[in-house]
Amino acid sequence: MMPESITIGVVGLGTMGLGIAQVFAAAGYKVLATDAHEPARANARARLRAALEPRVAKGALTAEAMEATLANLTVVDVPEALALASLIIEAILETLPAKQTLFAALEAVIAPETVLATNTSSLSVTAIAEGLNHPERVLGLHFFNPAPVMKLVELVAHPGTTEAALTLARTATETAGKTIIACPDRPGFIVNRCARPYYGEALALLEEGRTASDIDASMLAAGYRIGPLSLIDLIGADINLAATEGLQAAIHHPRYHVFDVLKAQVAAGHLGRKTGRGFLFPDVPAAAPKDAAEIALRIEATLANEAAWLLSEGGVTSEGIDKALKLGLNFPRGPFEAAALHHADLVRETLERLEAAAPPHLKTRYLPPST
Repeated sequence: MMPESITIGVVGLGTMGLGIAQVFAAAGYKVLATDAHEPARANARARLRAALEPRVAKGALTAEAMEATLANLTVVDVPEALALASLIIEAILETLPAKQTLFAALEAVIAPETVLATNTSSLSVTAIAEGLNHPERVLGLHFFNPAPVMKLVELVAHPGTTEAALTLARTATETAGKTIIACPDRPGFIVNRCARPYYGEALALLEEGRTASDIDASMLAAGYRIGPLSLIDLIGADINLAATEGLQAAIHHPRYHVFDVLKAQVAAGHLGRKTGRGFLFPDVPAAAPKDAAEIALRIEATLANEAAWLLSEGGVTSEGIDKALKLGLNFPRGPFEAAALHHADLVRETLERLEAAAPPHLKTRYLPPST
C-alpha cells in the first residue's frame, strides 16, 4: 500500500495521538487530525515541530524531511471532517462511553469501508464496537509510548472484524515502519497482560522484605535495561495500579493480585518520577545481591507462566509473545526464551516452590495452565 493512496485520520492530539499522527505523516501519509479541545488543535503543529527539531539538530533527520512531515499533517476542527480518511485511529479518553460515542458520530459521515481503530490499552474492542452499524470494521491498533520510537503495534481483532479491515490496518501501519503483532481481544492484549508478573512478583518480593534496590539490581544483572520497580516509578504507580486492577476485575485470578504495597504507594502520593519519589526513585539500584540469579529466576519463571496461560487460550504464538515483550518493553528476551534459557524443569520447580510457600491470598497464583 502506497502512502499516497489513503488518508489517515487521528482523533486525539495528546502525547499519544500526536505521536501516532507523526508516525504516519513521516511515512508520507496525508494525516487529518483533530481534538475536542481547541488549544490542543491550535498548538499541535508547533508541538510536532518541537518534537522534530532536536532530531534535525542531531543530524538524524533532514530539515526537508521535517517540513514534509509537517506538511502532511492537517488539523481539522471536528471529527466529522475526517470523512475522507480510509483509516481513523482514536487516541482519546480511556473510557468506553467516550470511544463508543466518537465512533457512532464518525459512522454518520464516513464510508462503510472506512476502518475505525482504537488505541485502547485496556478496554474491550468488542465492547467499543457494540451498537455500531458496521462493527465489522472496528479493530484495535495499540501503539506504545512514545509512538514515534516504539516499534511494536498490537493489532487486535474482535470476533466480527473483517479480514479486509485487518489487512488495511496492518499494511498501512507496517508501511509506516511498525512491527505488527496480532492478538485476540482479551484483557491486556499481549504486552500489558504478560508484563504483569514483572511488576507483580517484584511487589511480592518487596512485601516479603526484599529491598527495591536488590530486586531491580537483580534484573539489571540479568540483562534487563530497567528494573521492575524503577519501571513502575517511570510509568507511575497510579497507572500501574489501574492496569493491575483492570486485569484483576476482568480475569479474577491471584496472578493479578493487587498488592498492598502498591496501593499504599499510590495512597501516599509517591507515584514515581512525576511526583519526585517512588519505590526507588530518585535513587538508583546499588550492587546486585548475592542471590540476584534466584530473584531473576523467580520473576522470569512467573513471566513464562503468564505467557503460557495466554498461549493456552489460543490466538497467539510463543514467537509473537516473545517478540511483543521485547519490542513493547525492551526486554532482553521474551518469556519463552527465558524459560528455555533456565530450562523447563527449573522453571517448573521454581513455580512449584512458590506455590507451596504462597500465603492463602496468593494460592493458585503460580499454577501452570495445565493444572
